[in-house]
This record gives sequence, structure tokens and C-alpha cells, in this order.
Amino acid sequence: MGKLVGYARVSTVEQDADLQLDALREAGCRDALIFVDKVSGAKSQRPGLDACIDALEPGDTLLVWRLDRLGRSMPHLVTLIQELFEKGVAFRSLRDGAIDTTSASGELVFHIFSALAQFERRLIQERTKARLSAARARGRKGGRKAITRNDPRVKTACRMHRDHKLSVEQICRTLDISRATFYRYLAVANEPTPGP
Repeated sequence: MGKLVGYARVSTVEQDADLQLDALREAGCRDALIFVDKVSGAKSQRPGLDACIDALEPGDTLLVWRLDRLGRSMPHLVTLIQELFEKGVAFRSLRDGAIDTTSASGELVFHIFSALAQFERRLIQERTKARLSAARARGRKGGRKAITRNDPRVKTACRMHRDHKLSVEQICRTLDISRATFYRYLAVANEPTPGP
């Protein structure tokens, strides 16, 4: 028999997770196996969830108070539960009774959710393609605007690089750009000038 591992999340530091924690304890989770995040569900960085996932082993069951405590969106939730399923970890939501992959009917409900999430992803893809086609038909192109060597950002980055006073990381911090963007600026500056 695997262990019960609980996960709780509140959106802000001011909110109280006691209701969720009490429910997880009542369901059989020990305090040492309850992981908590105090962060918005929209954030991708959730150290409590990462630690919770790391603690789960095949045969374990992940418990949450409600589905919205776990996933950022339906597709994210379905992906997360699918990964648990493939790892041999069961999932149970205490307030959403039908979501319990330890039972056959709960597994069926999860697969229906999974199909709906896949359907939603496909609809989004189709709408995006349709919008891009409509924009192209009106003569517009997608993507970011091309950067030229005359762009002030490119000139500034190159000048700072030539001065050798700052490291690449310091330049990136100063200009608030990534290393990839910095090297893209250098590449643009070094492109040959088009001929007549």
C-alpha cells in the first residue's frame, strides 16, 4: 500500500490554507507528506508542487482539496494527472468526488476530461491558424518585426560589448535582455551590408 501525499495551495500569503490542510489530514495525510504553496495558480513556479511531485512514488496517491488547487488550467491539470498516472500514482480530489483515479469510474471521468482538454487545444490551434490565414490574406505577416543594425538597442549592446568594461551578463542585466537576445543583436550588427 502506497502512501497518501497531500498538496494544498492558496493564492496569496495572506490567505489561510487551514481548511485544505484539515481536510487532507482527515483523509489520512500525515503532516510530513503535505506540501503547500502560497502562490497564484497561474504561476508556473510552485516549489511546493515540485517537492510534492518529487515525493510521489509508484503506488502512492496524491490528494488535493479541490481540482483548482492543483492545475493552472484544464490542459495543465490533465497533463499533470496523466503524468502521475503514467508514473503509477493515483489521484483523488476530496471535494470533486468523481475525480478519483483509484476507481474505475473515476478513471473514466478523468479520460473524458482528458479528451475535452485535447479538444480545447485543437480548437485553439484551429482558431490561431484561421486568424493567421486571414491576416496573411490582408497582406499582414506574423512574427516580430525584423531588427536592423541601426536599431538603438543593437547599437547600444554592441558599443557596450566593444568597451570590454562589462561582462555579457552585466550587459544583459543593464539592458534587461536575455543572453540569446544579446547574441542576436551582435549577429545582426555583423551581418554583411546588402549590395546595390
